[in-house]
Amino acid sequence: MPRPRVHDLDDALDAAERLAVEGGPSAVTLRAVAGATEMSNGAIYHAFGSRGGLVGRAWLRAAHRFLGVQQESVEQALACLSADGRAAAVDAVVAAADSPAIFAERFPQSSRFLLTVRRDELLGADVPEGVSDELSRLDSVLTELFTRLALALWERKDGRAVEVIESCVVGLPTGLLLHGRRKPDTAMRRHLEVAVRAVLDLDPPTPGKRHEINTKGSS
Repeated sequence: MPRPRVHDLDDALDAAERLAVEGGPSAVTLRAVAGATEMSNGAIYHAFGSRGGLVGRAWLRAAHRFLGVQQESVEQALACLSADGRAAAVDAVVAAADSPAIFAERFPQSSRFLLTVRRDELLGADVPEGVSDELSRLDSVLTELFTRLALALWERKDGRAVEVIESCVVGLPTGLLLHGRRKPDTAMRRHLEVAVRAVLDLDPPTPGKRHEINTKGSS
């Protein structure tokens, strides 16, 4: 008997990304992915279990690729922490903020996939429990990164400090680097770096300070 053909599942995930980017979430079906690859409907179903399993795995792969790029950049910056702690911590936040640009260079299709396709519209309710659990853990990975950077920079991990890091790593890149969904260029990346360093020049607000001010003002 002939041996069963072994398929590269990355081909199916590549096809799912491409279909979603070009045609939107509804364009990603098992039949469409089969038509874009050499896999049969049955082989795709056997590998992923359902459309939800397929698109969930595609999203997870893209997200893990991005987090891997970001983690690598942060680790390289923090490697100098013992020599100059403040400068290394600032550089690490800048590196984390710049990660979408590096990600776009290394994985252009995965970058467009994460940037242009809404996760909730792509996944819907048909997501296997294991995939759903792994997706939920992604948020905690980012929160851990924000906390680590706040500790490295200010030796603080309270909500106000973590919010400043989140603004630098998520808010500023979204507004300056990913605006208009254009490929980040050198000027955009430089503007982002300057903005992040300017924010980090200011210490985060003291926890509870706003409440104390309001209390004094009302007395």
